[in-house]
Amino acid sequence: MVTVSPQKSDASPSWAYALQLPHDPLAPRIARVTLRAVLAGHGMSQFTDNAELLTSELVTNAYRHSTGPATLRLRALGSAGLRVSVWDADPHIPPPFDKGSGVPHAVPAEADGGRGLFLVCRYADAWGGYPLGDDLFGRGGKLLWCELGLPAADCGAAVA
Repeated sequence: MVTVSPQKSDASPSWAYALQLPHDPLAPRIARVTLRAVLAGHGMSQFTDNAELLTSELVTNAYRHSTGPATLRLRALGSAGLRVSVWDADPHIPPPFDKGSGVPHAVPAEADGGRGLFLVCRYADAWGGYPLGDDLFGRGGKLLWCELGLPAADCGAAVA
């Protein structure tokens, strides 16, 4: 079941939405449609193009490299920024999000894949990833995230 739930704190003027996605090839499309609606509704359409690309790549990575559901979270960083994060059940942190491998290497032109996280690194202002321990529901996995609307950062300088 796919759900969208706003998460708003009275202590902060920002907002957050969580979208639970089944392991389904339509998940990236559903995530993009939801993202467009959320950004338009909050007057943050200036992020739509880049955020749509980055969201699609993170959700596609979760679908391709995990066998279970994923969760997309969209969160405002004040009025001038956006954080996109994707949780999935696979605990493996891929490069360059693993912090040990730096910027990903060029992918051969004939390769069918391997460019998605490079695009996230290239177009996000900050990005990172970390493993998650088991929670109350027995879910571990990892969280990959990226941010837009921050001062331009060097692609190799991910923020934890």
